[in-house]
Amino acid sequence: MATQTVHLFVFNTLSDWEPAFAIAGINNPAFQAQPGRFRVKTVGVTLDPVTTTGGVTILPDLTLDELAPAQSALLILPGGADWESGKRPEAIEKARQFLAAGVPVAAICGATAGPALAGILNGRHHTSNAPEFLKATGYRGAACYQDQPAVTDQNVITAGAVHPIDFASHIFKLLGVYGDPTLEAWYGLYKTGDPAYFFKLAKNP
Repeated sequence: MATQTVHLFVFNTLSDWEPAFAIAGINNPAFQAQPGRFRVKTVGVTLDPVTTTGGVTILPDLTLDELAPAQSALLILPGGADWESGKRPEAIEKARQFLAAGVPVAAICGATAGPALAGILNGRHHTSNAPEFLKATGYRGAACYQDQPAVTDQNVITAGAVHPIDFASHIFKLLGVYGDPTLEAWYGLYKTGDPAYFFKLAKNP
């Protein structure tokens, strides 16, 4: 079984907590349908260290210029400053390339503004922090906005800032990280804290 790589875009002001559940589940083989199938690598505009909102320093594994869609199973775009003002054009263009090649993209919080500005959300059901957040970018996809924690449509996953668990769940489902019973138990455990879901999780590798 070949290992597939999920790429996490990293940059100064990255909101640490937003992709945390997703990357932990992808990189940790516990409970996975095919343990070790996935790994996570970080990708930046340059190889210079970046500092997250939480003050964590990350050294990117590679640059966006080096990343080809064929090398990746998914591109994750976390929230942070400047997305809504279009100041991350390299990441937005890379997302466009991924989708053109049939490789999915997942964006949460402020990062949903990137695909919105690129017109990617115009014909796809999607969500974000609030409808007003995306409308402020001037995008034309408001008719497809869904008032949901997370939405998947046509290889694009979107989620609001306060829904990292739902974001992760949609990513796991799209990639097939967990079998359906395991995913249901995982989601129930982290969404509700009910320990009964832990025992269900342990019984469904």
